[in-house]
Amino acid sequence: MHQKKRFCFPFLTHSTVRSMLTAVRSAVVVGLTLLAVTSPIAQQKTVFTPQVYDRIGSIYGTEASEDVAKWRQLVDELQSEDLDEKLYQINRFFNRFDFVDDLVHWQQKDYWATPIEFISTGAGDCEDYTIAKYFSLIELGVPEQQLRLMYVTALELRQPHMVLAYYETPTSIPLVLDNINRRILPANKRRDLSPIYSFNGNGLWAAKAMGTGRKLRGSGPMKMWDDMVERLDRVMYGDKEE
Repeated sequence: MHQKKRFCFPFLTHSTVRSMLTAVRSAVVVGLTLLAVTSPIAQQKTVFTPQVYDRIGSIYGTEASEDVAKWRQLVDELQSEDLDEKLYQINRFFNRFDFVDDLVHWQQKDYWATPIEFISTGAGDCEDYTIAKYFSLIELGVPEQQLRLMYVTALELRQPHMVLAYYETPTSIPLVLDNINRRILPANKRRDLSPIYSFNGNGLWAAKAMGTGRKLRGSGPMKMWDDMVERLDRVMYGDKEE
């Protein structure tokens, strides 16, 4: 088990992250557009056909396709549950995975895995936990405007980190889904985290006391997100020449 640390971005400065997240706004929209197309909620039926599972198996092995099927089964089973149960079960499901640094896991300094890659390999870093939880909750019908991927500083570790924040209302104190502290707590109970920026498909915010914050402007290409969407597209639909 690779769990010596459960934080992220050891090589990034806050100024670097600000530039990165400013660029991410438009790319997140692209990624969520793809998820809207492939989501069983959007189509009222699953798009995880036998061909999709075959592609997952050919890339990551039979066990990986079985793991993805377990995730899909969980999502299906949670559709009728209340919000608290959805948050709890999705947070619990992904927090079982091993934390592995990108350099070790993907041989890259920074790599944002698709939910399928994260599930198939059973490991990732804080972005991967957060992204997988985000997409899963969207598929469970949680409105995207109530979810934000939040860049924070883990104060005790003195390291940048990423968590998922759920807002009941635009002005409410969010609940934090995290892979360091596995309990879902209100942000004002997470004194170990200092918010910096957050984003979702609707925009980018400068965080303010874990509240709504100030919306920022900015858009542009984001190679990591573009690559992630392309990889997800290949698994869901196959190569264009197929």
